[in-house]
Amino acid sequence: MMHALSKMLWSCGLWCGVGAALAADLPVGDYQLRPRSIAPQTWVIEGAVADFHRSNGCNIINTAFIATDEGVWVINTGPSQLYGQQQRAAIERVSPRAVLGVANLNLHPDYFFGNQAWGDRPVYALGGTQAGMLAEGKAYADNMYRLCGDWMKGTESTPARQTLVPSRFVLGGHQLEWIRLQGHTADDLVLLDRTTRVLFAGGLVFADRVPTLPHARLTEWMASLRTLQQWVDEGLVQTVVPSHGPVHQGRYGVDQTMDWLSWLHERLSTSASQGLDLSEVLRLPIPSRFSGWAALNAEYARSVTYLYPRYETAQFSR
Repeated sequence: MMHALSKMLWSCGLWCGVGAALAADLPVGDYQLRPRSIAPQTWVIEGAVADFHRSNGCNIINTAFIATDEGVWVINTGPSQLYGQQQRAAIERVSPRAVLGVANLNLHPDYFFGNQAWGDRPVYALGGTQAGMLAEGKAYADNMYRLCGDWMKGTESTPARQTLVPSRFVLGGHQLEWIRLQGHTADDLVLLDRTTRVLFAGGLVFADRVPTLPHARLTEWMASLRTLQQWVDEGLVQTVVPSHGPVHQGRYGVDQTMDWLSWLHERLSTSASQGLDLSEVLRLPIPSRFSGWAALNAEYARSVTYLYPRYETAQFSR
């Protein structure tokens, strides 16, 4: 079960606060999902670069699919049953082939709350992710209903049913590999397409948006990002699909995420060594290089509130 502080953070808005919305509010009931081709047989359905809000249907996640003549794999299912249904319809408009599997890359609700629409297909996640979904799904649902209102009608937390084991496989000529990393959560699943050099990076990478940290371990997360940087530098990865923020080439979002986490780690370490209390840390200025990122003030407040007690405890133990 979630500890008390984590519950408090989720109850104040999951990733609380109201951030920027889409340029125009979505009409309730229509996510306007438009798959975009980013590589051969590879599509992304992009969410708002924003915070959860009714105006964007709480759709701030990128979902994706690889559609080949041998079948289709779906990556993430969105924040609601309605999203999952509309996602499925959008995929069927692109490809008539059978969906062979659906994968949830981590335990956060917008990665798996659309699973209801895929009840007749195998839905996979890492074992630790499945356990987290089961433990926290009710709290997620309560919070998402509060934040998203009518967009959530009929939605129930529906964890992945099949346990995914990291492995390599071939789908329609695509050399694919499921890889387990960690840091954003305890179990971060990524999919590397060695054929197209597309990386579905899940919550490990944010682009033009401040990362969310309700389950984060910063040192582990930064270690995972160094791995991703190495893959880009070695040419294994050309295109990165973050779960939040624009699809991009190279290290753009990977470096942004590393920059934020490194800066935040240093901010909290230094503040703890100086004996600052939480309210003082919250009032410190944020560097101007982050000023254009979505959800800046809200995510900074949430991250400090969640993480700073750990840094204080570490300082006291010295």
